[in-house]
Amino acid sequence: MAEPSPGQTTLPEDSRTDARPPEVDASLYLHPQTLARLASFELRAKMIVEGFSSGQHRSPYQGLSVEFAQHRPYVAGDDIRHLDWKVFGRTDRLQLKQHQQETNFDLMILVDSSGSMAYGSRTYEDASGEGRKVSPDGRTNWSKFDHATALAAALAYITLRQGDRVGTVVYADEVRAVVKRSSSQGTWRQIVGALATHAVDPTNRARTTELARVVDQTLAKLTNRCLVALISDFFLDIEKFRDALARLRFHGHDVLVFQVLDRAELEFDMTDAAPFEGMEGEGLVRIDPRAIRRAYLEQITHHISEVEKAARAFGYDYQRLSTHDWLGPPLAHFVAQRNALIKRGKQR
Repeated sequence: MAEPSPGQTTLPEDSRTDARPPEVDASLYLHPQTLARLASFELRAKMIVEGFSSGQHRSPYQGLSVEFAQHRPYVAGDDIRHLDWKVFGRTDRLQLKQHQQETNFDLMILVDSSGSMAYGSRTYEDASGEGRKVSPDGRTNWSKFDHATALAAALAYITLRQGDRVGTVVYADEVRAVVKRSSSQGTWRQIVGALATHAVDPTNRARTTELARVVDQTLAKLTNRCLVALISDFFLDIEKFRDALARLRFHGHDVLVFQVLDRAELEFDMTDAAPFEGMEGEGLVRIDPRAIRRAYLEQITHHISEVEKAARAFGYDYQRLSTHDWLGPPLAHFVAQRNALIKRGKQR
C-alpha cells in the first residue's frame, strides 16, 4: 500500500506549544503516518560528538558514566573510588577506570530555498493524497522545496524524539532564517514555521545558491561539533560544493547530504519545443527538448555522480530523493543503513 504524502495532520503531542504561529500549516510538510513510521529510528553521529547533557551518544570527554574507555595509572590526589581493585588483585598495580560519557548530539539542518528549489512537475493534488488541488499558498505544483521541508521536518522530529537538540537554517545566497538548536517543547513547530515563512517565492525565484558563504555563516554560530544535514538540489559548481564540504570537515562536523531532484529533471522526457526559464536569474531560452535530451541526460547524470563522489570522499553519507517518491521508505532505509554501518564500525 502506498504511503500517504503530506496531508491534514495535528502536531505530535511533544511538539505543541501555545505560541504556535497561526499562519503555519504543518499539514503541508508531513503526514502523521510518516512520522509514526520514522519514529522508531534513531540518528547517530558517526564521530564522537560533544554534548551538553546525559543522553545516548559518546563524548570525547572521559567522565564517570557507564561505558568503559581505558585504564590509567593512579597518581597521588586521584579519587580512590575509581580504582579498579580487580586489576590491583591481578597485577599489584593501582589503576583507575576511565569511562566515556553518553551525551546528546546536535543536528543542524540546512535547507536550500534558492530559485531552482521552486521547480516541481508533480501536481499538488497527487502529492497531497487528499484531493487538495492547490497548496495553502495557491500553488498547483509540489516543489523540490516542499519535499525538502518535509524531509527537514522528519529529521527534526526523529531527533527531538530521541532527546537531542535540533536547529534549522533556511538559505539561498545567504542565511535567510535560523531556528536555534534546542530540544525543548515547541522546537518542531518553530522549525515548521521558519520553513513555511521563508519558502521560495514563485513570483521572485532569482535567488542564487552560495553554499560556501552559508556554511561560513552557520559555522560562526556553532561552538561544538554537530551532525549537519544539507538538503538541496545542489545545482551549483561542483568545486564550490567541495569547498563547502571541506570547511565543514575542517571544523570536525559530520554531514548528511540529501540531494532532492524532480522526476522531470532526471528523465527530461518533454517533447514539445518551448521557452525554458532559468530559475536563478539565467533568463529565457527556446529549446527543442528532443534535440538535446541525450546531452542533457549525460550532463545531469555526471553532475549527480560528482555530488555523490564529493560527499563520500569526505566520509559523508549521501542520499538522492525524488519529489515523485514518498518520503518515508527511502528515509527509513537511509537511517537504518547508516546506523548499521556505524554499529559495524564500532565493533571492528
